[in-house]
Amino acid sequence: MKIAEIKVSRQSIPLKKPFKTALRTVNFADSVIVSVTCENGMTGWGEAPATVVITGDSLDSIEAAVLTVIKPQLIGLDLLAYEHVFHVLHSCMVGNSSAKAAVDMALYDLIAQNSAMPLFRFLGGYRNEIETDYTVSVNGPQEMGEDAEAYIKQGFTTLKIKVGKGSVEEDIKRIKEIRRRVGPAIKIRLDANQGWLPKEAIRSIRKLEDMGLDIELVEQPVKAHDLEGLKTVTDAVDTPIMADEGIFTPVQAFEVLKNRAADLINIKLMKAGGIYKAQIINHMAEECGIECMVGSMIESRLGISAGVHFAASKKNITRYDFDAPLMLLHDPLTGGVEYNGRIIRLPETPGLGVQRVRDEVKIFNEQAN
Repeated sequence: MKIAEIKVSRQSIPLKKPFKTALRTVNFADSVIVSVTCENGMTGWGEAPATVVITGDSLDSIEAAVLTVIKPQLIGLDLLAYEHVFHVLHSCMVGNSSAKAAVDMALYDLIAQNSAMPLFRFLGGYRNEIETDYTVSVNGPQEMGEDAEAYIKQGFTTLKIKVGKGSVEEDIKRIKEIRRRVGPAIKIRLDANQGWLPKEAIRSIRKLEDMGLDIELVEQPVKAHDLEGLKTVTDAVDTPIMADEGIFTPVQAFEVLKNRAADLINIKLMKAGGIYKAQIINHMAEECGIECMVGSMIESRLGISAGVHFAASKKNITRYDFDAPLMLLHDPLTGGVEYNGRIIRLPETPGLGVQRVRDEVKIFNEQAN
């Protein structure tokens, strides 16, 4: 089962509404699609969005990494010796986690196809369906409250609220308005996207606790590099703190776990470089008694399918953030994971279950390789 070809293409899908965080505003889901084909004709698929403010990867850099560095290293390797293949993938260049993730997805798709198993079962098969939250972009309190109310009416029971933009007082107004509109039964988790200083985070979270707003968790309240600040916040508040942008690699995860700097970890394939390294992070966290969430960037159902397969396969992954495909105006795929509101079901077809791009949606633009 030798690797014969690796190709890239691009897609750009408009969002229904701009996606806003403390770091960026997104109007289009722009990504690189990777296909890996073996000598037997079998093809696997992967996707990498350009998320420059988080991973540092652009569309151009992802394509260049795949075609000029990764491809020459992998062509001719036998996927039946996939431990060796993943070692080559992750050692052939420093960084470029998004490019590695897209190739990693395609490789796992192929390996599971060859085993005649859906990927989530190949990886462990703990669940065959999961429940996603829905993200409320950071805007004014009134608009965020209206958005939250609309998502609850669509059947979502967990909301991820973007904060960390503007003043702490404004963030508290946002959360208070959302809680007022959705009532006490809805889970609310916050994502500051590194938007607070440690003392701001402590003051904000303590005030939210005193107000009884019942926040499930707060994600990455401080700068990604500020491990000491993250631990200071974690130790000072009762609300669970989740590390996100501060953890790309297993080594970074080890530092967070060793120092008990966070209560939870958010694993994203684009940060970890794909499923191979993401499994290591999850296993480390599980041994330390730390649960994980698997999240995503703004990806189509292709990239999300890989994340869902990984997340569903593991017992220690207990939270899921896979709402991105619901934000897009078009869905260019057939096959893959299936959405029924907040419930995501995994297919029993081999690999990722991705079959083809719909011909009527002219999204994919094959690049010359």
